Amino acid sequence: MSAVDEGAVLDPRAGARDALAAAAERRASAVPRSNTYYATRRFFRQKLAVFGLVLTLFLVVVGVGAPLLAPTDYKQNNLMEANQFPSGEHWFGTDTIGHDYLSRVMYGVRTSLWVAFAAVAVSCLIGIPLGLVAGLKGGRTDFVVMRIVEIMTAFPGLLFAIFLVSLFRAGFNIPVGFGQRIPIANVWLIVFVIGVTSWVGICRLTRAQILSLREREYVTAARSLGVSDTGIALRHLLPNAIAPLIVAVTLSIPLAIFAEAGLSFLGIGINEPTPSLGKMVAADSGSTLRVYWHLGFFPTLAIALAMLGFTFVGDGLRDALDPRQN
Repeated sequence: MSAVDEGAVLDPRAGARDALAAAAERRASAVPRSNTYYATRRFFRQKLAVFGLVLTLFLVVVGVGAPLLAPTDYKQNNLMEANQFPSGEHWFGTDTIGHDYLSRVMYGVRTSLWVAFAAVAVSCLIGIPLGLVAGLKGGRTDFVVMRIVEIMTAFPGLLFAIFLVSLFRAGFNIPVGFGQRIPIANVWLIVFVIGVTSWVGICRLTRAQILSLREREYVTAARSLGVSDTGIALRHLLPNAIAPLIVAVTLSIPLAIFAEAGLSFLGIGINEPTPSLGKMVAADSGSTLRVYWHLGFFPTLAIALAMLGFTFVGDGLRDALDPRQN
């Protein structure tokens, strides 16, 4: 071996330079990853978020597939089998008039999820456009929108719900799949009431995001190029504000589920014969519940699992989409 070769081998700086060059070459040849890829990785690294996602998907499958998965129809009953405790024939037991309680709980999950998703959609349709206009326009528009927000914050939502449900008891029916129909005047009023009383937070969040983004350089450049306010809002502002909105919408679903259960518990929610988890808890919350514990336990457990699953998913999305994690 020559002196030159020995110097190259013994020189540690030469090995370090080779290692740095190899690392640079690997980085240059690596496939670029999107922000969605890294957010997904961060989400699935959180055990509670993954648990919440699995729990949420399970409840959605149970709710959507209730007509196919339930042992019996929710209206089918047998008085000879009333008030039975959980057994091999009836896993969740039966209620006071002989309904299979597992079937009732599955249909109740279906009703709660359907109402919650529809109510959150209504709140988004109200809150996001108002917050977008208030943050982008400013001035008198912002003043008017914020005064409406303050009025709605102090609005007695429960009294409004009682008034509307009492006023419009009868109505037409709408199909919801698998041959099932729900009274429109009852369910849509519940959806409307929950949506109208829950859009305020989404509106405030949208406005705050738009106010922080509207003075950015790319927005100024778009204005200098003659892009309209609608184009700026839809192409530049809203896509960059979507991450916190996704988190807020996800965390609004368990609140809507709890609101529907609370209204049904008070007797102003979903009408019979459509099952509702809150109504099932209220119907069997008297002296019957002291003996037949399963009548209150299983619907309460379903409400708790639904709220827990969506809350874990929302917390996981908040951590995964946090810009400070990038």
